[in-house]
Amino acid sequence: MANVIDITGLPPERIVFSPSPLAELGAALHALSEPGHHPGLHGWVTATNAGLKTDLADRLSEADFLWRSSRSDILLPTRPGASLAEELDELDKIDDERFVAAAFEITCSASYTRVTPSPLVDADERARVREMAAARGPRQAAFTDRMLTDPDGLRVWLRRLFEDCEDAFFGDIWRRVGIQLAADARHKTELLRHKGLAETLSATSAALTLDEAQDGGGSRIVLDKLAVGRTTAYADPADPGVTFLPTSFGWPHLVFSHAPGWRPVLQYPVAVPELPAPAALELVQQRLEALGHPMRMQLCRTLSRGPHTTGELATAFGITSPEVSRHITTLKKAGLIQTRRRGRYVLHQLDLQVVARLGSDFLEGVLR
Repeated sequence: MANVIDITGLPPERIVFSPSPLAELGAALHALSEPGHHPGLHGWVTATNAGLKTDLADRLSEADFLWRSSRSDILLPTRPGASLAEELDELDKIDDERFVAAAFEITCSASYTRVTPSPLVDADERARVREMAAARGPRQAAFTDRMLTDPDGLRVWLRRLFEDCEDAFFGDIWRRVGIQLAADARHKTELLRHKGLAETLSATSAALTLDEAQDGGGSRIVLDKLAVGRTTAYADPADPGVTFLPTSFGWPHLVFSHAPGWRPVLQYPVAVPELPAPAALELVQQRLEALGHPMRMQLCRTLSRGPHTTGELATAFGITSPEVSRHITTLKKAGLIQTRRRGRYVLHQLDLQVVARLGSDFLEGVLR
């Protein structure tokens, strides 16, 4: 359960931290369409949605599959610009086939890591994209048809939509958070220069680690996510590297774009709630599996009320001490049990804080 970026031999200067107005707009639009993912933004979401003019709200609804359930690659620039207009200008330079393929890359691709033909030139891909868009609703189906039959006109429409968002609400947001994001990017750049990539990744997200093979087998950035993907910093031979985009709207998401032929891009949150560091996904799975056994659930009920010895538990539940020990060992390996010695007795007790965090760890893991 991880995404991997092979960075073997990549010079440090090819790892870029930079704010992106377009990526931040994409994150804001996602929060507006999926407020349940972002409980800390409910006030902002309510106020912003209430202030949207009907025409703009309707147009956002038409295109929302580009940012609602996942983020279209066109919203994650590999080379961020200084302004939204500058990034939209760069987006205009992409040819229609690649633009349309990238627009539907995440939400309508059968296999994100496999090169698929553009729906503009491949009939089967076009039919599949239309079918998947139709499942999202008539507005989304109409938007998709317009993209496929008149890509130039729809691209102009989409640019105007983003520009209207800037006038309506995003311009104020960017003036407020852009400075913070630029400062975070500068800090990460300095950290990379003076402390190295491993420490920089750790400071960026608890879900990011550097895996360096001891036998000279190369280096990899590992993302602890439920999705599985593998790419290389040399995916775009003309522009090798990895781009990191800070966002003030992102938590709990760690967005990873790694389409074939595109430079890998990660969008990471710079502000997170004051919560303990989330458990690794493998540990969350281990804990859920440990709690899946009926007897271990019964033991947890008793151990939640206070410490007990193995003998006490065996007597209470009518099983042997070795059976209790096996269950306790499983719970302890999952980090759910605290054990302490009192004289010749060993006492076991449920770690209530860990159990209380389990739901949040699971939710953060699946949303990451």
